[in-house]
Amino acid sequence: MPRAIHVFRTPDRFVAGTVGEPGDRSFFLQAVHDARVVSVALEKQQVQVLADRIGLLLDEVQRRFGAEFPPEEAELGDTSPLMTPIDTEFRVGTMGLGWDADANAVVVELLAISEVEVDESVVLDDTDEGPDAVRVFLTPLAAREFALRSERVIAAGRAPCPLCGEPLTQDGHTCIRSNGYKRDATFGSAGELGEEL
Repeated sequence: MPRAIHVFRTPDRFVAGTVGEPGDRSFFLQAVHDARVVSVALEKQQVQVLADRIGLLLDEVQRRFGAEFPPEEAELGDTSPLMTPIDTEFRVGTMGLGWDADANAVVVELLAISEVEVDESVVLDDTDEGPDAVRVFLTPLAAREFALRSERVIAAGRAPCPLCGEPLTQDGHTCIRSNGYKRDATFGSAGELGEEL
């Protein structure tokens, strides 16, 4: 069966989002054009890597070609949640990233997890053989906004422990920096300490 490649040359939106509570969130990327919506599932780390690499790619293209791109501090315009219901096309295995000089666009390709090792020649190619894929063309502004929103989505998880950086739960956690002593999520109350003095 030939692979399905979902191409979005002028998406209305391409965003990262989550479903679930902090600590138990599922991550998705969603491409939208008119009434067409394609969602793929992936890991938090994959979202982080994609956002970081998009930023690096834009910086490199700007350095090499002197192109004017929006700064990293660009305003985030799209803060809406993912469109529901979320019908997942596939879970992302391999990701590809490139620059299309003719279209002046960042090209993101997301390939489904495959039992067979993916040959690099399949990424950003229209060959009939290979895993299903989603290919999205982003303007530099849309790419910056994607990276910024992705950073915010990732940061919206559980707060980090101020000592070790591991995520805190509502019940606290056993911090490796405190020799196994379990503290609550707020690390004690300053009011209690002040009353004793």
